[in-house]
Amino acid sequence: MNTTIKLWTLATALLVAAPLLLAAPPARTLRVDYVHQGTASTESFGLDRVVLEPLPWPGNPARPVDDSNLGKFKFEVRNAKTQDLIYSRGFASIFGEWQDTPEAAKRSRAFSESFRLPKPDAPVDIHLFRRAADSGWKEIWTVNIDPNAQDVDSSAPPSAGERVAILKSGDPASKVDFLILGDGYTAAERPKFIKDAKRLAARLFAVPPYREHRGDFNVWGLCPPAKESGISRPSTGIHKRTPIGATYDAFGAERYVLTFDNRAFRDFASQAPYDFVEILVNSRTYGGGGIHQLYSTVASDNAFSPYIFVHEFGHHLAGLADEYYTSDAVLETGKPRTEPWEPNVTANPTHPKWSPLLSPGIELPTPWKKAEFESFSHGIQAERRAIRAANKPEKVMEDLFRREFEHETRLLGTDAHSGKVGAFEGANYEATGYYRSQEDCIMFTRDEVGFCAACRKAIEGVIGQYSKR
Repeated sequence: MNTTIKLWTLATALLVAAPLLLAAPPARTLRVDYVHQGTASTESFGLDRVVLEPLPWPGNPARPVDDSNLGKFKFEVRNAKTQDLIYSRGFASIFGEWQDTPEAAKRSRAFSESFRLPKPDAPVDIHLFRRAADSGWKEIWTVNIDPNAQDVDSSAPPSAGERVAILKSGDPASKVDFLILGDGYTAAERPKFIKDAKRLAARLFAVPPYREHRGDFNVWGLCPPAKESGISRPSTGIHKRTPIGATYDAFGAERYVLTFDNRAFRDFASQAPYDFVEILVNSRTYGGGGIHQLYSTVASDNAFSPYIFVHEFGHHLAGLADEYYTSDAVLETGKPRTEPWEPNVTANPTHPKWSPLLSPGIELPTPWKKAEFESFSHGIQAERRAIRAANKPEKVMEDLFRREFEHETRLLGTDAHSGKVGAFEGANYEATGYYRSQEDCIMFTRDEVGFCAACRKAIEGVIGQYSKR
């Protein structure tokens, strides 16, 4: 064979093999917006719109199926023809939380929600499930989506401004992509947003297990400019139209910050790669919130903002439950003690879900200074309500929290089982019937104690789902 023929044969072989050698481009991100409406005992759904977001899908292509078993809901994406499972995610939602409020027993409400997924090539069926009382899943809605239909909205969303790379560790497909989204910052306050976002991100990565996994994260910043500084606080008569729509007083709780404008939130967030989002609101008043696989929120300028940032992100990323139970709760309590889906609380103290982490020889349930803690904490809560009712300066509230911090740090840090892993009664907004893994934790108090063992394990599990190590 002469040289010319050899070269032609080699070139032909390379051309044939090229499709196998070249990596397929990442899929675009497809979003399905829908309406979830009902009462405390009813629910129904309606398709709103299908959106082709501007960026590629940021998720880990090696882990499309969620095996965490977290969330009050989950959705599965299946090929419409073969019913092969393509993608799934567990999540919680504003509607799911609202159903447990007193209002839900009196009226019907509707909330916008979204499914986000890598754009499939062919039509799919999206199956939505609700967690049942036995912790299994009950299908509650199915919707067929053609990703190539003419009504899929591929228009550019309203600009969120220039994207900031706060921490860039690698390809979004191999990292946990965390977006910090500003609300209530004017164009002139953009430098403040960047400073606030960097400060709080640094705090997150100072806390284990995030500290050990800093290289598994990308952190991005977006801040669509607001017409005026700050966000709504209806309990004081303040109402503002901000880009993201964040507001205090969600469900009547003065400290609870949410946005109910899902469309605006999603459109602005779509301009950065994201798996998780923190909405950073430009305010001094203590407040925040967190919903698994939706978003978390925090007020930027409160003295306890670093704590709230880490605490609320724990709800959002890992589905952690609140371990405290003496603060005024947004949700109704006193319901039957079923085993929670959240990984850091249990109704079974003798065989908790974190059994492999138990300290050797620990007593179950585990005794602690419960009565002394409750007596002091109830007094603090009464003072807190009085401060808010009198609309006193935020410094007064911060001073109260510092006094609480000093007392609880001493009390919980010097007990017989401080630092040990057991089953300590009091969690999930209930004084009895639910248990946490350690006496103190970021999800229990504002003390500087870090996450409990059950929380750390749950966080690391989710990080592994989104990153390639």
